[in-house]
Amino acid sequence: MKISEFSIKRPVTTSMIILAVILIGIVALLNLSLDLYPDITFPGAAIVTSYSGVGSEEIENLVTRPIESSVSTVEGVQAVRSTSAMGSSTVVVEFNWGRDMDFAVLDLREQIDMISGTALPDGADNPLVFKFDPAMLPIMVYGVSADDLDLAELKEETEDQLIPRLERTPGVAQVNLQGGLEREIIVSLKRDRLNHYNLDYETIKGILAQENVNVSAGDVRQGNRELLVRTIGKFSSIEEIKDVNIPVGERGFVKLSDIAEVEDGFADVQTISRTDGKESISLSIQKQTDANTVDVAEAVKEEVEAIKGDYPDYNFAVAFDQSEFIVDSINSVSRNAIIGGLLAVLILYLFLRNIRSTLIIATAMPVSIIATFVLMFFADVNLNVISLGGLALGVGMLVDNAVVVLENIYRYRSMGQGRIEAAKEGSSEVGMAIVASTITTVVVFLPIVFVEGLAGELFKDLALTVAFSLLASLMVALTLIPMLSSKYLKVTQKEIERGKTEGKIRKKYRSLLTSALNHRWVIIGILLVSLVGSFALLPRIGFEFIPATDQGDISISYNLPVGTVLSESDQAAAKIEEILFDLPEVETVIANIGSGNMMQTATSSHTGNFNVSLVPASERDRTTIEVMEEIRQKVNIPDLDINVSEQGGPGGGDDKPVNVRLRGDNLEILEREIQRAVMEIEDIEGLVELEDSFDEGRPELHLKVNRSMSSRFGLNVNQIANTVRSAVSGDVATRYEVDGDEYDIRVRLDGKEIESSTQLEDLTIRSPGGNMIPLNRFVSTEITEGPVEILRRDQERYAEITADIQGRDLGSVMGEIQQRLEELELPDGYRFTYEGEFEDTIEAFESLIFAFGLAAILVYMVMASQFESLVHPFTIMFTIPMAIIGVIFGLFISGSIISVPSFLGLITLSGIVVNNAIVMVDFINQLRRRGQNKIEAIINAASIRLRPIMMTALTTILALLPIAFGIGEGAEATQPMGIVIVSGLSFATFLTLFVIPIVYSLLTDLREITIAKLKGIDREEASKFV
Repeated sequence: MKISEFSIKRPVTTSMIILAVILIGIVALLNLSLDLYPDITFPGAAIVTSYSGVGSEEIENLVTRPIESSVSTVEGVQAVRSTSAMGSSTVVVEFNWGRDMDFAVLDLREQIDMISGTALPDGADNPLVFKFDPAMLPIMVYGVSADDLDLAELKEETEDQLIPRLERTPGVAQVNLQGGLEREIIVSLKRDRLNHYNLDYETIKGILAQENVNVSAGDVRQGNRELLVRTIGKFSSIEEIKDVNIPVGERGFVKLSDIAEVEDGFADVQTISRTDGKESISLSIQKQTDANTVDVAEAVKEEVEAIKGDYPDYNFAVAFDQSEFIVDSINSVSRNAIIGGLLAVLILYLFLRNIRSTLIIATAMPVSIIATFVLMFFADVNLNVISLGGLALGVGMLVDNAVVVLENIYRYRSMGQGRIEAAKEGSSEVGMAIVASTITTVVVFLPIVFVEGLAGELFKDLALTVAFSLLASLMVALTLIPMLSSKYLKVTQKEIERGKTEGKIRKKYRSLLTSALNHRWVIIGILLVSLVGSFALLPRIGFEFIPATDQGDISISYNLPVGTVLSESDQAAAKIEEILFDLPEVETVIANIGSGNMMQTATSSHTGNFNVSLVPASERDRTTIEVMEEIRQKVNIPDLDINVSEQGGPGGGDDKPVNVRLRGDNLEILEREIQRAVMEIEDIEGLVELEDSFDEGRPELHLKVNRSMSSRFGLNVNQIANTVRSAVSGDVATRYEVDGDEYDIRVRLDGKEIESSTQLEDLTIRSPGGNMIPLNRFVSTEITEGPVEILRRDQERYAEITADIQGRDLGSVMGEIQQRLEELELPDGYRFTYEGEFEDTIEAFESLIFAFGLAAILVYMVMASQFESLVHPFTIMFTIPMAIIGVIFGLFISGSIISVPSFLGLITLSGIVVNNAIVMVDFINQLRRRGQNKIEAIINAASIRLRPIMMTALTTILALLPIAFGIGEGAEATQPMGIVIVSGLSFATFLTLFVIPIVYSLLTDLREITIAKLKGIDREEASKFV
């Protein structure tokens, strides 16, 4: 018994199964997580090793090289990159996509453990290994200020009260704070008093540490009780610290206050934070790895509202909230799907002019979508822009099978048959055709599993969602539609009379098709010319990896000359803020001066970053990219390099699209040649923020110790270095405890006495004999530039050029860069490579071309199996090149660029465009088996299938129009797919109605001629074998 017959005979059972699927689907939907993109973790890990005081070349040879050699043997390693800098080595290991990173990190740690005690130097710290995690990136950034609190009180209150409350919020992993003032007890020693009393820094630090202790001494008995004996000596006030006695030999003691200023102040400011120009602190919130971004953000917002109620003086400003764009994007995609669905239903009604028929088909959409949620849940696919984009992509196709089935049932009803008979005959006649057409569409997504890299990981959800929805729609078309038709499909006598006659459109089509069959070679020739002409447009279209999405969040970072003091950096930041405040699109600005980005733990006074939030897209006339370009144009500060980029994106990275690397061994040659390369390409149109990897080194004052002289005084390098450090930056001697909080007690030389290098040379160091020896007796000074970073990839040095692109596509810019750099003559052993986004794009395109070819072969195999013929599938496959003509013209006219999403749209299209041809060819074969001659069968089959072909094509096209127009937030990621499918399907459908009959007749003629010659019979006899 066929499944459609079962559903007709057992309507209650069929209804219960459908209701059960709907119920489970709703439960599955409620349990699906919500995020912007699929869960993608970059398959990489970093190994960080510190080796204080060692230069970059020594770091490279002693630390980086041994680690690189060791980790290169780990299974699944794709590339090894490293950065050797002053005092640290960072080795980044990239694995093949799909590698289990938990096991990969374990393998790395085993390799590192094997060399830690043998190949690495004794003075190096133990290497730290950690994997990359998108959860390391903040999902929200808040600026916090308070009207009645200074920055020190604000920071302390935030650390003690606010951050613990936020970190207790479900799903929050960590809250990082920047800005504010840190309370510190500063002991500023006076050089002349130290020299007078023959004191050194180590003595004072030791005395403060020994005086500030509480010590337990055990228990004593008092009667029948045991008492804990404790010596209480911790400082309870600043006055106690000032009154500490410092022994000065035969002179007795002096108070600490006699030789130093003791101040309850603040640590040296490392970073400055402002929110909308007002001093503040900034909080960046990270979620747990498996937490849902939207749920965590909502919970944080609720907690912030509760905090506002408890602390009414606090002001919170949001500079970045990833959840808002996620919700807007998901709502936009859902809205587009609903609009597309309604348009599809409208088309159905216009064609059928029967409300019952329209409603029966309309039920296919919600039931198929809800069934899809069940499959998504068990396949662990979450709700995101990509998966919902796939669902929106499939909305128009969800009714295709139902249209074909119901239209055929409706045709039989119009011919006078009863409901049951029409439902059985109509559904069984097209059953195999819609199964084949669905399988052809589904199999085109199988090759997506072979697409490597980020593109494959990102769009796998789309492939699964479309495949799930189509399989669900097939089951609905074979069960629910026949069952409902057998019960509720009503056809009036007028419709029956109309069904027996041929309409004007069908008559006109029959006439045009007859004419086309008489001019077959002319039409084929025009198509071939059109195909060649369309390919000539490809160089003018350009290509890129994935279109940028307008999230309305901008990240700005700047660099001043290395060594610039924080106050100068703050002045530059204030000028940038003024420019930002003048832009009408800007809503919130959080500035962090002294920090390169929100994830950066180290501080550098010459750097800073801004988190800029724009007003919603609906409230501004310009895109984020246009605002970014104006910022670049207006920020014109001497010696300041600025980098303006959009926040977010798949993978969480912010690498620039242009990345050119020069491979070689000698650093001097690399620097010289990379600067030549920069000069060669800097005038290329569209390149902005062009930089090379040879940054200016930090100015350093080197102290060179004369060991022979220092040893005469009984001093070694370590003693000298510690004394200099104590004088300049100070050392924490102990901690001052008050009200349950602890603050550093820092001992250093008075700042006024260590402002210049000359004052540094006049420092005195106490020798073991008790004499105070001036530093300049055994130390010489030299001002020099700090070492550069040494970059390596796959155990080879390189230098790189990076740049952003404005107003042009990646493909055309990289093509011009390659052309110019190929003309540069390089020394032997040096070569350019083109990596980053360009490399990812080329790899993705190569994988997608392979996937497209494999998809075409699979489609052919499915059709060959259905028709039991090797020839008929070639007839149908002719629709694919016709679709490509429409795709190229569609991309060119719309100004769209070839990208990974548009390539995926082409693969999807290859499975869609053959569906109508399958239905047509299948019916031609049925009519020929019933006794009609070839031309008669072609014309009759094409005329009868005209309406379902137009209905299925228009429902798919109209359902995709909202996506193709890029309506709503986040639509940029799926818009290229919509453009490709709409333009390709529109062109291919129009031509299918004429070209498929022509190709069918030509191929069958060719077979007849071949068989007639081989068998020695006439063509009329040979036609019986075709």
